Amino acid sequence: MPDLVIFDCDGVLVDSEPIAMRVLLETLAGEGLRLDAESGYDRLLGRSLGDIREVLAADFDLRLSDAAIADMRRRLYDAFRAELRATPGAAEALAAMPTRCCVASSSQPERIRLSLEVAGLTRALASPIFSATDVRRGKPAPDLFLYAAGEMGVAPRDCLVVEDSPAGILAAKGGGMRVIAFLGGGHAGRPGWRERILALEPERAIADMRDLFSGD
Repeated sequence: MPDLVIFDCDGVLVDSEPIAMRVLLETLAGEGLRLDAESGYDRLLGRSLGDIREVLAADFDLRLSDAAIADMRRRLYDAFRAELRATPGAAEALAAMPTRCCVASSSQPERIRLSLEVAGLTRALASPIFSATDVRRGKPAPDLFLYAAGEMGVAPRDCLVVEDSPAGILAAKGGGMRVIAFLGGGHAGRPGWRERILALEPERAIADMRDLFSGD
């Protein structure tokens, strides 16, 4: 049993990735870059907004303005309020959590709090929240998970990370932590996604959050 379970938020506790990717691709199209969904998931999923902006600038010569970012965030939050739901089984898993836990997400703090509130998970997850804004390098660098573990006073080897994205799995493994891949999000059924995740060799892969500790 780990001393600390570190949950990613988007795509793990809340089924937000299809909503967020839709809004992001709409924003990019409005800026003149038509990126298909497969490329979006492949290159941008699980990364912080700052890292996304860097990828867009380096690979596509697209520099999103602060105004475009503000408009995208407004539309995303509106979509969350209208559409976002908790991942099935997340509330039950949190209620039965046998050890300490926290959230470490690439999203900004206000987005994490909004997501958990809209999804009805705030009471179930009365735990610390850490964001990519707390560290210099976002996922796939291990900085965020190492920061969360340090703040919680737990050695990396005693942590278990629950992640849905390649960037997050690489970050956990890079930090010397065990990682379980969650394949129950709305984006996980995309062609080749499961194979791509399993190729990164997580300790386990689950599709139902209630199975988190079924094999431990």
